[in-house]
Order: sequence, then structure tokens, then C-alpha cells
Amino acid sequence: MSLEYPLIALLGAFLTFFLAKKNRFDAIRASAALSIVAYLLLSVLNLNPELYSMVFFGGTFIGMSAPHRFGIYTVTNSAIIFSILFEYLVPRLDGYGGALGISAFLSVCICHTFILLGAPRSKK
Repeated sequence: MSLEYPLIALLGAFLTFFLAKKNRFDAIRASAALSIVAYLLLSVLNLNPELYSMVFFGGTFIGMSAPHRFGIYTVTNSAIIFSILFEYLVPRLDGYGGALGISAFLSVCICHTFILLGAPRSKK
């Protein structure tokens, strides 16, 4: 597994998580704005924008999770789990959309399940 996926997913998750707390942004606006900026930046730098912007966009899904339920530690774990799942599900599912959605959903579900089972919560 390459190191780029977790780093890009973490960047997308944290930027969305913190920007969604700002006054004029909600989770959807933060995800959309950051995804557009990331795609444009990756295109200008010619760094495989199709693939890496999908990983970033999936990371923003993690950052859109409810801030009253998730904190920094949980967002970190979810983003890392997402990057692992995304890498292994892309070759098995048709297109990026299915792998992106199922990876983000499963990573958040896994972390939330551990919280329900008694894992310590992170500070919000």
C-alpha cells in the first residue's frame, strides 16, 4: 500500500471536519469546496488528478461525519481505514463511485461500532 492514499484521505477528512465547523460552511459545502480546490490543484501540478481527487473526496466523506459523535482520533482512524478499503475495493468494484461510497461508509461504520462497543471516544 502506498503512503499517498492515507495522507490524502487524512487531509480531506481533517480539512472538511474543521471547515464544516465554520460559520458560513456546513459539511456539504465544505466537502464540495475543498474537493473542487483539490482537483484544480492536482490538475495544475499534474499529479494524477483523477485518482487522487477521488481519494481526497472520499476523505471529505469521513470529515462530513457528525462532529458531535466523532472527534479527531476517530476521524483519523476512519480516514486510514477508508484508504485501505479504497485501495482494495477499487479493482473489485466497477468504477470509483461504488468503491468510494462503500469504503467511506464501512470505515465510518467500523469506527462507530467500536465506539458503541466501548472504545474510548476522542475529544471533539
